[in-house]
Amino acid sequence: MTILVTGGAGYIGSHTVIELIQSGYDVVIVDNFSNSHPEVIQRIETITNQTIKYYANDIKDSEAMRKIFAENAISAVIHFAAYKAVGESVEQPLKYYENNVSGTIALLEIMQEFAVKTIVFSSSATVYGADNPSPLTEDMPTLDANNPYGYTKIVNERMLKDLAHSDPDWSVVLLRYFNPIGAYETGTIGEDPNGIPNNLMPYITQVAVGKLDQVSVFGNDYDTPDGTGVRDYIHVVDLAKGHVKAVAKALAEAQLYIYNLGTGQGYSVLDLIHTFSETNDVDVPYQITDRREGDIAVCYADPTKAQQELGWIAEKTLVDMCRDSWRWQQNNPNGYQAGNMND
Repeated sequence: MTILVTGGAGYIGSHTVIELIQSGYDVVIVDNFSNSHPEVIQRIETITNQTIKYYANDIKDSEAMRKIFAENAISAVIHFAAYKAVGESVEQPLKYYENNVSGTIALLEIMQEFAVKTIVFSSSATVYGADNPSPLTEDMPTLDANNPYGYTKIVNERMLKDLAHSDPDWSVVLLRYFNPIGAYETGTIGEDPNGIPNNLMPYITQVAVGKLDQVSVFGNDYDTPDGTGVRDYIHVVDLAKGHVKAVAKALAEAQLYIYNLGTGQGYSVLDLIHTFSETNDVDVPYQITDRREGDIAVCYADPTKAQQELGWIAEKTLVDMCRDSWRWQQNNPNGYQAGNMND
């Protein structure tokens, strides 16, 4: 059974490809490498000992996508391909709506043309906005977001819900991620952001390896145990395994499914910095700065539904996440650009 993974060379996509292959699926990747690197494909091949079929195309290129579907007997799609930097989305909203929403429409039209009506969509906890209290459950309203990136997720979710409602042959899974961190345990693949990282963990690892001077902690006056923001950090491998469970569920019965993928445990920014330092015996200097616009105090999941319906649970600890993130950064101080890993 063949799964098409859009954005399959990205951070979460690459880890999911490995878990799919190890679960017995055939995988085809389409990725335009706008926020990833071709080196990832070679790394996946090394880990899985398989040749990976991939296409260096953009999902908005309908002619190229039509060729991909014609050449492969695709059973389902896992859709990761999207821009994801919150700050950039505020500065360049049209870029985000054009890519994230128009790209999904183009993909769905080709899927419909080839009667491939099973999709697992990479959504986000940002769809819950600022007003829902944690722990967040799947039945809470998702009417607004704090930024254009989050709103593209809401629009895509709405579109996929409408599609499933219009045609019972569509099987749609919306997976709402919380904060993925960590890396494959060998340190072969991991998170390699373009430029200065937007997310906390790669910023921490780049400070620890000496590429950046210090971590900025945005605000220490929130109503939390230590005043810093609390988030639900989940190991990227646990997240990837959730996609394997989700695609199996979607293929078994055509329905609309919505699941949170998180641990159900909130940790503060300082918890993460201190755990990273202690786990890896490395200094991570930080400074407290002003709050960042749009940030909320607390955000963590209620993952009960995924446990009950998918048989999925996050198994890795915060220590695992910190250790694996550091191994990736040490092995690849300059990310994939450097080619071969350090010994």
